[in-house]
Amino acid sequence: MLFSLLKSDILSKALHCYESDSRSAIIKTLLTDGTMAMVYYRLMQWSRRHKLVPLEMIFNKLNVVFCNCIIGRGTEFGPGFVLVHATGVVINGMVRGGSNVHIYHQVTVGAATKDVPVLGNDVLIAAGAKVLGAIRIGDGVHIGPNAVVVHDLPPNVTAVGNPARIVRTHSQEAPGESIDELPSDGASV
Repeated sequence: MLFSLLKSDILSKALHCYESDSRSAIIKTLLTDGTMAMVYYRLMQWSRRHKLVPLEMIFNKLNVVFCNCIIGRGTEFGPGFVLVHATGVVINGMVRGGSNVHIYHQVTVGAATKDVPVLGNDVLIAAGAKVLGAIRIGDGVHIGPNAVVVHDLPPNVTAVGNPARIVRTHSQEAPGESIDELPSDGASV
C-alpha cells in the first residue's frame, strides 16, 4: 500500500511538472522540491495506520524541519497527492482529500478548529491560496493564486480572489489547465 501510494504520487508529479512519466522525468521528480515532503507525508500516514505513533511523530517533524512543510498527523489524501513546492504549506490534521490533489507553495488548508475543508478529486490549489473552514471543494476544482476560499465550491470550476469567487466553469472531460492559465486577480474570463 505504501509503495503503491508513493508510486502514484511520484508519477502524478512527473506528469504535472514534466508532462511525462519517462524514466528521466521520474528521476527529475525525485530530485525536485516538494517530493521529499510527499515521501515524509506518506511515511507518516503509513506509521499512523500501523499505530506506530513515535515513528509517525518523527516523520511529521522531519517534514517540518527539512521541508518547511506542516502536514497534520491525521491528514488523509488519496493517491496522486502532489506537493509541487512544499515550502510554507500548512495542512490541518483533520483535512480529508481525494485523489490527484495538487498543492503549490505557501498554501494553507484548514482552520484552527475542527471545522476543516474536505477536498474532492483532481483539485489544484495554486501558490498562496487559503482554503479555510468547514467547506467542501468539489471534484475538478482549480483555486487560483492567493485566493481565499471560505465557501463551498461546486465541481469543475475555477475560483480566484479574496474572498474567492467562481470565474470559470469547465467540463470534466476538458484537459487540465496549467497553473499559468489560472487568472490571478479575479479578472473575469
